[in-house]
Amino acid sequence: MYQKAYGIIETLAPLHVGASAGEETGNLNLIFRDQFTQTGIIPGSSIRGRFRADMREVDRDWANDCYGHEAEKGNSESTTEAQIKFEYASLVWLPVFCPGQPVVWVSCPRLLRRYQQITKLPSTDINDLPKRYTVKLEKHRKVLFFNLGYLKDLKENQKLSDWVPKGLKSPPNNLVIVDDKDISIIHEMALYRQSRTKLEDHVKKVEYFFGVEALPEGSILVFPTAVKQKKDNNQEVQWKEALDTTEWEFDKPDTNDANLNQFVFKELYFGGLESIGFGRCHVTLSGKYFETEKKS
Repeated sequence: MYQKAYGIIETLAPLHVGASAGEETGNLNLIFRDQFTQTGIIPGSSIRGRFRADMREVDRDWANDCYGHEAEKGNSESTTEAQIKFEYASLVWLPVFCPGQPVVWVSCPRLLRRYQQITKLPSTDINDLPKRYTVKLEKHRKVLFFNLGYLKDLKENQKLSDWVPKGLKSPPNNLVIVDDKDISIIHEMALYRQSRTKLEDHVKKVEYFFGVEALPEGSILVFPTAVKQKKDNNQEVQWKEALDTTEWEFDKPDTNDANLNQFVFKELYFGGLESIGFGRCHVTLSGKYFETEKKS
């Protein structure tokens, strides 16, 4: 038996999770993408690895207990089952630059459907998804121009803000819903791309070169988790206690909505490009597993 929870990732810097630079040169290192929307994702194994590394710095045994024991070379019996399961993180809102206009956060019905299935928020029927080409802008306009195209005949929908997760550091205030078939091209326009070089030590000559793409700062993603209620020895899985020990902060949303649960949050780095300023994220955990107060 498992208890459900979920996590919200808000990128505070560009985020690249995919192919690494390694020893390859001259290639564009792509991020992982969803099979159907072609939008960026973070694999569940990458999320689990980040959580494991965060806890391993404090207590290696507790990390192995919660997230599973790593494989040891030459020891086929070294791995154990994780008590907490992670699924991939998909986009909810993606910031897109509009020349001479406000930056807008774009989503589509398929991404919002997954968000609602995971969080059960907002408390509406899943068939009541926002219609495509509706917007909530600080100053309403019917047309939005992007770098390589435009959207027209936009309709206002003030309820779109209900689909923004609580507990974000910088909640988006300009929201746009597009059709599922349009999200991939808008995603391509929004990605952060950069070329990286390494010069030789004593002459200004390029030794290594690679290009990298990343989800832009301000992207919002969601992922589900499942926490095992009892371990095989019938002991409780103490994930909340472990998070408390590793300096996760516990809080309640600043709202009177009784349907919103306690949540915990912390800044974490995802991906392998921290050295060039990528990967810093604000992570919030919430859901049924966190409904009860933490133990003192």
